[in-house]
Amino acid sequence: MTDQQRPLSAADRSYVAFVEVAWERHIRLAMLLCGDRWRAEELLQDSLVRVYERWRRLSRLDDPHAYLRRALVNNHTSIWRRRRRESLVADVPDRAAPAGGSDPDADVLRRALLALPAKQRAVVVLRHYEDLSEREVAQVLGCSLGTVKSQNARALGALRHLLNRSFDSVSR
Repeated sequence: MTDQQRPLSAADRSYVAFVEVAWERHIRLAMLLCGDRWRAEELLQDSLVRVYERWRRLSRLDDPHAYLRRALVNNHTSIWRRRRRESLVADVPDRAAPAGGSDPDADVLRRALLALPAKQRAVVVLRHYEDLSEREVAQVLGCSLGTVKSQNARALGALRHLLNRSFDSVSR
């Protein structure tokens, strides 16, 4: 019997059910962290692999989604750090426009989020998009409550500035 013919174990079936729910729930978080659908899918896939490697233990937790959320943020931070060390190029390559219509306000917000440093962006997304408490954000990011508060305040101030500037240029 080959691997494809072998029936799934109970743990594997529960993992597959988890992924079916988790994908839609967490792809939006990954997109807000990355700013790009393809990178977000890659980030989520990598994070789901980490979850699978620990699934027997995680499946017994009250909320394995919290572990996945933390894995997403940690993986994104690691990728961001690696890319930050890469050398910059003089010319930016052309990129295809996103498929389908998009909300101009959402695009402005997405660009403003991407202008924030990675940690501030993670705090804002977890706090205001995922609707986590400050304490939960601190747990996910592995930092103090004070750090979350200060990063959130700085990020919101920067977003206000960036968004006011963006909307002022549109209204002129």
